[in-house]
Amino acid sequence: MARRISPKSETTANIGFEAKLWLAADKLRNNMDAAEYKHVVLGLIFLKYISDSFEEHHAKLLAGKGDYAGANPEDPDEYRAENVFWVPPASRWSYLQNSAKQPTIGKIVDDAMVAIERDNPRLKGVLPKDYARPALDKHRLGELIDLIATISLTAASEGEKTHRSVDLLGRVYEYFLTRFASAEGKNGGQFYTPSCVVRLLVEMLAPYKGRIYDPACGSGGMFVQSEKFVESHDGKLGDISIYGQESNATTRRLAIMNLAIRGIEADFGPEHADTFRRDLHPDLRADYVLANPPFNDSDWFRKDDDVRWQFGIPPKGNANFAWVQHFIHHLAPQGMAGFVLANGSMSSNQSGEGDIRRALIEADLVDCMVALPGQLFYSTQIPVCLWFLAKDKRARKVKRGDDPVPDCLRDRRKQTLFIDARKMGTLIDRVHRELTEEDIEKIVGTYHEWRFDDYKWRGEAAKAGCTLPAEPGSQYADIPGFCKSATTAEIAAHGYVLTPGRYVGAEEVEDDGEPFDEKMPRLISELETQFAESAKLEAQIRANLKALGHAN
Repeated sequence: MARRISPKSETTANIGFEAKLWLAADKLRNNMDAAEYKHVVLGLIFLKYISDSFEEHHAKLLAGKGDYAGANPEDPDEYRAENVFWVPPASRWSYLQNSAKQPTIGKIVDDAMVAIERDNPRLKGVLPKDYARPALDKHRLGELIDLIATISLTAASEGEKTHRSVDLLGRVYEYFLTRFASAEGKNGGQFYTPSCVVRLLVEMLAPYKGRIYDPACGSGGMFVQSEKFVESHDGKLGDISIYGQESNATTRRLAIMNLAIRGIEADFGPEHADTFRRDLHPDLRADYVLANPPFNDSDWFRKDDDVRWQFGIPPKGNANFAWVQHFIHHLAPQGMAGFVLANGSMSSNQSGEGDIRRALIEADLVDCMVALPGQLFYSTQIPVCLWFLAKDKRARKVKRGDDPVPDCLRDRRKQTLFIDARKMGTLIDRVHRELTEEDIEKIVGTYHEWRFDDYKWRGEAAKAGCTLPAEPGSQYADIPGFCKSATTAEIAAHGYVLTPGRYVGAEEVEDDGEPFDEKMPRLISELETQFAESAKLEAQIRANLKALGHAN
């Protein structure tokens, strides 16, 4: 069965239009902190997007052809009916750009944001509105507006259709999120998960259709990549329903803008809220949970009798297993979860964590563990891993994407796949690494071969009601040093530790065909020759040093 990987997304290493725009925008930052400047720039990019979308629909209404015959181009309802944000005249990009050189441009932008929120309830309280503050250089603000105005012009010069400018704006928005995360360092991790990690999680779970939930959603990257996955596999916007929660008010606003810039509907609850203090989606049972919660969070709220602590009360000093149990609590009966945690979660026995992990394993929830390379995250150098949980590991028939033939899940009860990807990835600068396209394909392909049957398990497939072709397809196999399918009994023998390195073993060294009784004498002879050469060099160096001493 061919596994189709989504087209590669732009990586932080690519130097294209987005990078040139970033360099220009960053020059205009002056002495402003990246954390502050982020909202200045991203707010303007969002304003440019909704104005472009508005103008595109405005032109159709103005032309008055077909369904738009007799339409009033200044009627807000004409836009709302097409899920387009209504932009009042003083908020349109053309007006802002014409005012860019005015000393009052800061107030003009603030007023534009206020008017958009007033006329579009979905955006109430979302947009930044402090462009008039004295600390923001108004001359540089005007230059930034002129710079962002070039985005759609570049789309046209690249030969893209007008409506594709939205995609370009989305790419710029995503690229800027990446760069601001890098510029902010540790704090950047509060709102951004590296795109290669997000993409790996999404490709592994393959959320073709259903409810997707992220209770620590940051700027919404998991949701954006999930929609990209669906569309790249010939699905359509709306095949998935999105539910999120974020405790940081400014980060939540970024998420709403990030999704709105792509026309993605989402339920983020009525406001920002701490997931453990107040679950905004208490009755949700999601088909997929995708998350990158805070690592090893010691400052979190715990209620001992919480219904979510089905596998044990998590310690007050570390929220890792509170997050894990929260994910499980929100999974549908055949739901799956994929999330990032610190490596300590795989082996820690402190404060009852080992007992909780053991209970999860004995409940047969742990589907796959992936050890990742270091230096992937902007926020921390802590080594991290990916957990994948499955509520139901039984063989069954599943319909995925555009493939007319249903796939068959293997019976993987009492089994867990371990993947050691620590040697993967490519450095893009001195301190940051990215997983390459080939890395992602190898990890995803391995998991899917293990998880999905290409029809060698014919008896179980028949029980599940699958139609079997005459020829079997690809078959999973353990690869020493990389992957291993282990039983629950094997995991128990390792003390319920989930570190992949314990299971995958050492990488096989290719046999050179030389018999041992011939190889060993040859190696000893070579070593003795090297020792003799080393002794001669040492004597020569001593003699040279002695001669230098006499010369002085």
